[in-house]
Amino acid sequence: MSKIAVTGSLHYDIMLDAPHRPEKGETVMGSACHYKSGGKGGNQAVAAARAGAAVRFAGSVGRDQQGQFLRDFLQQAGVDCTAVSVIEAIPSGMSVAITDAEGDYGAVVVSNANQHIPLETFEQPGFWQDVSLLVLQNEVPETVNLCAARAAQQRGIRVCVNAAPARPLSAAFEACIDLLVVNAIEARDMCGISVQDLTSARAAAESLAGRFARVVVTAGEHGVAFSEAGETHTLVAQKVTLVSTHGAGDCFVGVLCQRLSIGATLREAAEEANRAAAEHVSRQPH
Repeated sequence: MSKIAVTGSLHYDIMLDAPHRPEKGETVMGSACHYKSGGKGGNQAVAAARAGAAVRFAGSVGRDQQGQFLRDFLQQAGVDCTAVSVIEAIPSGMSVAITDAEGDYGAVVVSNANQHIPLETFEQPGFWQDVSLLVLQNEVPETVNLCAARAAQQRGIRVCVNAAPARPLSAAFEACIDLLVVNAIEARDMCGISVQDLTSARAAAESLAGRFARVVVTAGEHGVAFSEAGETHTLVAQKVTLVSTHGAGDCFVGVLCQRLSIGATLREAAEEANRAAAEHVSRQPH
């Protein structure tokens, strides 16, 4: 069975529910608090594993209770985390996210140990055994992503990059990317097109297709646009009752990559990921 390798962030998430997100200087009384495993890397690895993929993860945590919680969560989800390094004297990554009454959220992230993923990990032949797809995000240094992407490329392994959060990508890193996945904000920052509906999402996908072989642009409640081989298509979002958007993008990427790893076309994978993301936003984060 082919495997997916995911390299990226692990955050111990503190999740708060509140009527609205605070303005500058404002104290808001919340209604609930819970704790979960987070980080785009960890979230996408778990989503892919729950969708049926065999997943191997590379990342870093601190030698603290939060780090142990994060590693335990990966293992319980069926993710191989033997390549998760434990860093002395640096705490695990953390985030605080506030979900408002409308189901939207804002978050503050402190990377901590995520900035110290050992590059030697990608020199180990065992890490790449049976891997057919590498998945990366922008919550770790580009030096880590570039090292992993080049090692994958040398082995003929496809590279999917969820360029989130948006930041400039070096030409060397862009050259390694087989599939780019971005949301509306990231697409705007990368190509200058404001994504507000499926028409503009399609335009953004077409623009980014000039730089990347395959592109997926997610447009939230509007749907998804995707481009490959000179053709661009759109998928309308499924109608659901919104509970929380937290983690929806990571769910989408994880399921998308799981489907691609078993030979699905980009359309088939996007359709399944679109359905999974719709289900995700219609239930409480856990």
